[in-house]
Formats: sequence, C-alpha cells, structure tokens
Amino acid sequence: MRIVVSIARWVVGLLFIFSGFVKLNDPIGFSFKLEEYFSPSVLDLEFLAPFALVIAILLVIFELVLGIMLLIGYLPKFTTWALLLMIIFFTFLTFYSAYFNKVTDCGCFGDAIPLTPWESFYKDVILFILILVLFFNRKYLTPYLAPASHRWIVFLAFMLCFTFAYYVLMHLPLIDFRAYKEGTNIQQGMSIPEGAPEAVYDYHWKFMDNGEEKIVTTKGSYPQVSGDFIEVETELVQEGYVPPIHDFSMEKNGEDFTAELLQEDKLLMIVAYSLRRSEADGLRKLNAVIEEAKSKGYRVIGLSASGEELKSQVSEKYDLDLEWFFSDETALKTIIRSNPGIVKLSEGTILQKLHWNDSEKLDL
Repeated sequence: MRIVVSIARWVVGLLFIFSGFVKLNDPIGFSFKLEEYFSPSVLDLEFLAPFALVIAILLVIFELVLGIMLLIGYLPKFTTWALLLMIIFFTFLTFYSAYFNKVTDCGCFGDAIPLTPWESFYKDVILFILILVLFFNRKYLTPYLAPASHRWIVFLAFMLCFTFAYYVLMHLPLIDFRAYKEGTNIQQGMSIPEGAPEAVYDYHWKFMDNGEEKIVTTKGSYPQVSGDFIEVETELVQEGYVPPIHDFSMEKNGEDFTAELLQEDKLLMIVAYSLRRSEADGLRKLNAVIEEAKSKGYRVIGLSASGEELKSQVSEKYDLDLEWFFSDETALKTIIRSNPGIVKLSEGTILQKLHWNDSEKLDL
C-alpha cells in the first residue's frame, strides 16, 4: 500500500501543480471561464461575476500550493481534506457541464491542454479515486524534507505565486498557448487543409404515412419513401476538422473587411473587447501609440465588440484617431489578455502583442 500511496501522491501533486501553473499563467482567461460558469444558463450565480478574477487567482494559487503541500508532506490531514473537497466540487461541476452540455471546455488546464466536457469529467473521476487512496491512507504521507522547512516552503510558494500572478496581469501571459500567439498567420490559422475530415451527420426524416408517424435516417439525401413529409432533424455523429482560428472577422456596417485588412503590410490593431470595461489609463496611452504608428506608415484600426455610439464617445474622449471595426467578443478576448491591447501584424502574421502597460516597447 505504501507504494500505491506514493504513486498517487506524486500523480495528484504534480497534476495539481501543473494545472495550477497553466491557469496562473493566464488568470484572466480562467476568470472568463468562471464567468461562463456563473452565467444564468449554467449555475446562475451572476452576483459572483464581478469577482471572477479575484476568485480565479485565489483558486489557482490554492490549487498549486496544495500540490506542493502534498508532495512535501505538510499538514497531511488538512491537505487531504482540502483535496477531497476540491475534487468533489469539480467532479460535480464537470459532470454537470458534460451531461447538460453547458460549458464546452472546463479550463482545467487552461489553453495548454483543451479537454472536452466528458474528458474533463473522466479526468476528475480518476483524480477522485487517487485522492480517496490518499485520504484513507494519509499515515503513509511522510515528510520528504525537514518539518521545520515546510512552513517556509509554503510561504515562499504563496509569495511567488502572487508575484507571478501580478506580473502576468500587468503584462501578458508568460507562455501563450492560444491560437493567436506571436508568429501565427491568421489566414493560415483559419484555413482547412486538403483532405481534412469533414463532420458527419445523421438526418432523421419524419413522415406521416397512413396516420402513422415514420422516421427514416440517412446521411443527408432525401429518402424515397411514401407519406407526407413533416420535418427533419440533424444529429452530429462525428466532428470534422475545426481550424485553430474559426471565429475571427473584422466587419464594418455589415461588410466583412477581414481579407482586405489581413493583406496590409503594416497593420496595427488596438483590441478592446469591451470599451465599457477598458482601463482608462490604457486608453489614455493609445493616442501617442497611434500617432507614432501612422507617422511610420501603419494602418491603425480598432477592434471591439462594443456599439458604434460607445466607440465614437471613446474616440472623442481620448482623442483616438483610428477606424473602428466590429469583431466577436470571445475572439478578441482570446487574441490578447489586455483591454485595451496592442497587436502588430504584417500580411496577416502576428509580429508583436503588447499589454497597454508595455506600449513603449512597441517596435515600429
């Protein structure tokens, strides 16, 4: 049993540390995921949405430090109880999301390892079993280091985690796992390679034949059957290839300018998924950035999901001389974890992404 406990200890500890780190690398992304869980269509806890970022940071730091505590053998009773309560909660949450198809990605490993809802649930079930092994055999969780050092290790871990969280919030994630990382060509990211698998659907055709309802299933073709057609329902049998970038567009007055703008040799995008939630200090710094970029031949545009009236008000208030385009809010949140953020492109390739705090580092 000692060997089994040791294996479970290292597997659980390392998984909690890894999961905590990838989310701590991108706490804003995890806060977006929490907002999704708090929405009326999922848990209906909207009153928690304004505190999503704080909850995200505290939760992932606690998760990471718990993994460290387990590995060093600090406070085994508290650690195993905390692990058990966390995994019970998350197992319920992932099952609820998977069964009712509420959240398509739990965000367990951030954007580093996307998991389907059922994959997330099965992962939590395995972790639950391993944590039960630890919970009922905590006597084997002997310290690896001198007990006197444990408090200092845990204290240092907390301080380093908070320092790291502050750094990525004031700048950008240290490691970018998303589809819009620097060096990515957006056109190529949106393209579907030749021979890529296509989605497979079953079509359930419903007919009324001599007063009796009849359903005929095909792969798409209209069935040659007698009776009066009522309706057809489609069922996804197998997902096809989904390109890494599939929800990006730049529109204005109902017209799509994506292809045109991605051909620009010098393009600077000011990305603000919500101008109402944009940081005022960041908006104030944009005027100088825009003027310098234009003086060096860049086409400067703004991308936001906000309404036209708010765009005009913000441009006037902060003296922003740029052309605004509409883009999907989720896509903009994915492009850059800064509101506003700065993205430099050349012929559709992302060359540089900057938090507004780092606007002076823009290389024009």
